[in-house]
Amino acid sequence: MTTDKLHIKRLAILGVGLIGGSLARALRRAGVCETIVGYGRNEDNLRTAQALGVIDSYAMQPAAVVRDADMIVLATPLSTTARLLQQMQTAIIPTATLTDVGSAKGSVVKACTDTLTPEQLRRFVPGHPIAGTEKSGVEASFAELYEDHLAILTPLPQQDAGHLQRVTRMWEATGARVVTMTIEHHDQILAATSHLPHMLAYALVDCLAGMQTRDEIFRYAAGGFTDFTRIASSNPRMWADICMANRDNLISVLELFDTHIRDIKHAIASGNGDALLAIFSRAKNSRDEFIRNKLENGKRKVESSE
Repeated sequence: MTTDKLHIKRLAILGVGLIGGSLARALRRAGVCETIVGYGRNEDNLRTAQALGVIDSYAMQPAAVVRDADMIVLATPLSTTARLLQQMQTAIIPTATLTDVGSAKGSVVKACTDTLTPEQLRRFVPGHPIAGTEKSGVEASFAELYEDHLAILTPLPQQDAGHLQRVTRMWEATGARVVTMTIEHHDQILAATSHLPHMLAYALVDCLAGMQTRDEIFRYAAGGFTDFTRIASSNPRMWADICMANRDNLISVLELFDTHIRDIKHAIASGNGDALLAIFSRAKNSRDEFIRNKLENGKRKVESSE
């Protein structure tokens, strides 16, 4: 880690929910912030955040929150990015570092490019922590959320190196492992690994809930159903925004998945058990390898720290 020199005098978090609240908790625990101030549309949530010690104070106007802040983090739904940037743009101090946590980087960068000055854009570091739960709200936040998870940064061509390093250190202070990639690659990868699974979970639950026998279906649903559909309890507003923000990449992976579903449907309809076995075997081997690599990486990390 390179967090020893990180110091944030005033951290402004716009959106004090699970992600923003957990970031505030983690940075407070790491002792790298003097003051944390929050913004949100729901004042009751902000009062709760203050009472829990997640933030020190709050304001209902974006400009008031970012004024004098040397680190500004956007953690609100993607559809609000452009509006918030417009409202706070003139209040941002010349030395402030700006970043975000959005799951679709292309839409965020467009909003920043359209709104921020060239100098502000150099100080904006697009980011996305690959962590979360199906719960939402500041009450669900916890300091350990980002430990041993990836935080992806997608630097802009005109990125200021000092501000990129500062955001890197911020995420390292939470226990995250920072990686960088292009905006386009990020949005393609996340469409497949995060956005598609959420769409499938939402679609399955909504489909079963609309069946005439829904009460009986949910009554007899077991662990497999619970495990697969857990993420359907995630924030609907947030995920609707993500779908719209990354629609082209998401449509591409949905079309690919649709082809696989048709293959399975055809195999079942034609009684081709061998084809089903081949599909299921490939899937099992791929997931087993994924879990094995994940466990081995975790073991190596523990051994290297001893």
